[in-house]
Amino acid sequence: QVQLVESGGGLVQAGGSLRLSCAASGRSFSSKVMGWFRQAPGKEREFVAGIRWSAGDTYYADSVKGRFTISRDNAKNTVYLQMNSLAPEDTAKYYCAAREAIFSSISRDLNDYSYWGQGTQVTVSS
Repeated sequence: QVQLVESGGGLVQAGGSLRLSCAASGRSFSSKVMGWFRQAPGKEREFVAGIRWSAGDTYYADSVKGRFTISRDNAKNTVYLQMNSLAPEDTAKYYCAAREAIFSSISRDLNDYSYWGQGTQVTVSS
């Protein structure tokens, strides 16, 4: 059983910053690729950023490039999402996700991720 637990969401003013964390656990956890997605009310869930555990290479949605940074701590099995210069349009519930261990490429497609956390709410006020 793989478990992903997000934390770090909250309310912040426009221009502010937040750091989200996603702690992965489970005896069978061996995923090579982690991703962050978000879903605003009335909208589809969308890809935000992805990272590969081993090499640490990353990939970002155009909407967050230059403002958000995804990173990982292999020893803690934790992935982070540092969000700077937040804007009201970043308001959403943010989800951490993991691909099955047989896959080693970052994907923007949420259907390629098998494991999901419960999400953490990020609200940016103007």
